[in-house]
Amino acid sequence: MSKIPKELYYTEEHEYLRPTEEEGVYVVGITDYAQGELGDVVFVELPDTGVSLDKLQVFGTIEAVKAVSDLYCPAQGVVVDVNVDLDDDPSLVNSDPYGAGWMIRLKITNPSELKSLLGSEGYAEHIG
Repeated sequence: MSKIPKELYYTEEHEYLRPTEEEGVYVVGITDYAQGELGDVVFVELPDTGVSLDKLQVFGTIEAVKAVSDLYCPAQGVVVDVNVDLDDDPSLVNSDPYGAGWMIRLKITNPSELKSLLGSEGYAEHIG
């Protein structure tokens, strides 16, 4: 069974948003379910800091032994940090998707978009 932390927001595309201590800034990554479906992650391509993204815009790709998938931005915002540790160890996405395997930190520019994201129960229903 996949871990689905209650305090996070989720997309139907299997990304999550985790609030940080900094107002309006969220950590973005892929869910435990998504990393399990992908299998062993071997490469992650992420944007540069300062890049502006629209909701559901592709912000990078994740490559596993089985497949390559796009990464979708959960809400409109600006990338304020990128997890460079994934360059050397992309398997962090598999071992700790909600911790060390995070991908970007996003400063949300349209907070009302958070209302359209799934909560933990909605995401659990979505993945069945």
